[in-house]
Amino acid sequence: MDLLVVGGGGREHAVIKALRKNPEVKTIYCLPGNAGIAQDATCVPIGAKDLRRIADFAVEKKVDFAVVTPDDPLVLGAVDLLEKAGIPCFGPRRNAAIIEGSKVFSKHLMQTYGIPTASFETFDSREKAYAYVASCPLPCVIKADGLALGKGVLIARTREEARDAVRTIMENRKFGDSGKRVVIEEFLEGPEVSVLSFTDGTTVVPMVSSMDHKRALDGDQGLNTGGMGTIAPNPYYTPEIADECMRTIFLPTIRAMKKEGREFRGCLYFGLMLTAEGPRVIEYNCRFGDPEAQVVLPLLESDLLTILQACRDGTLADTEVRFSSRSACCVILASRGYPASYEKGFPIQIDSSLSASVLYAGVASGADGSLVTNGGRVLGVVETADTLPEAIRKAYSQAEKIHFSNAYCRKDIGARALKALQK
Repeated sequence: MDLLVVGGGGREHAVIKALRKNPEVKTIYCLPGNAGIAQDATCVPIGAKDLRRIADFAVEKKVDFAVVTPDDPLVLGAVDLLEKAGIPCFGPRRNAAIIEGSKVFSKHLMQTYGIPTASFETFDSREKAYAYVASCPLPCVIKADGLALGKGVLIARTREEARDAVRTIMENRKFGDSGKRVVIEEFLEGPEVSVLSFTDGTTVVPMVSSMDHKRALDGDQGLNTGGMGTIAPNPYYTPEIADECMRTIFLPTIRAMKKEGREFRGCLYFGLMLTAEGPRVIEYNCRFGDPEAQVVLPLLESDLLTILQACRDGTLADTEVRFSSRSACCVILASRGYPASYEKGFPIQIDSSLSASVLYAGVASGADGSLVTNGGRVLGVVETADTLPEAIRKAYSQAEKIHFSNAYCRKDIGARALKALQK
């Protein structure tokens, strides 16, 4: 089989490595991919949002199955276009991808169907938003309605910070048109859990839980990033909580989407907060998380391609989905200064003794064909082990074997999870 994967980051590299395990897979095209992904796939310089060229390429190469992973092309309708062109495809159609494409939509969906989430108000007028934050409970969370590379969420602990957040999103349009509307919601507290799930619109099969580390600096300080590292499984996510989430969140969400005429087939990401009152939905994503996929997929023991095809075909209930009981850790090596300003173009040197899986994100080819840095999050180092402490130790040990100027990583990936294990 010849496959096509849309995207070009560490998540896509993780997906490609998992798909490669199927002996029937011959060629995997990655659009656009990157110089590191090119070690495992044929990269083609077509942008992930260039939907017409993606569909034309898939038809020209007679691709047997396509996987669309980034949020932008899903929200723009990449799956609709590929399926119309006769290419079987994994991922939600445009009318279902709105669950991530509009926070206003997703919050009203949860409100309508009684799915537990933070209390909220929505605004398309900045004057009304300013008036609301002048008296709403603090702290509060202000979110841009649309896609914002995972960074359109601002936490305000004072009135001034709340006004600044509204100004940043709605007036200064830091996140572009995503800031036409905002959601302002109560601030929840508790451990955060990411749960990716396979679904065919009726059946939901959660994957191994994980914990992301969004802040740039140790101790959860600094700016929000796309994710500085992950661990799996998340020790806060007990079997009892998993059962409650299936009953009160996962199945109700899938049923609500179907009732709304927006059947969701693909990977639905549940961002959860485990509050004292029970689990609450912080956000939905319409695709594999990044960097959550980097620790979840290496623990998958069943065939990924078979599962993705079952999600598309509506046969997930009859398909084996089995995960290892081992643990995984991903440490992101970033360019110092990320997510603000940073330099690119530094050669990447890897010791010959490296044994970890390396998933490439912000890399390019240098003049001599070697890899150079080309982004904020450069790569992820992934290790698995029988226990979480060992997976973390191994990942950091292997990360020390990769070198480039201005390299930076958090030193405390998994620290919160280890504290939970000690309780």
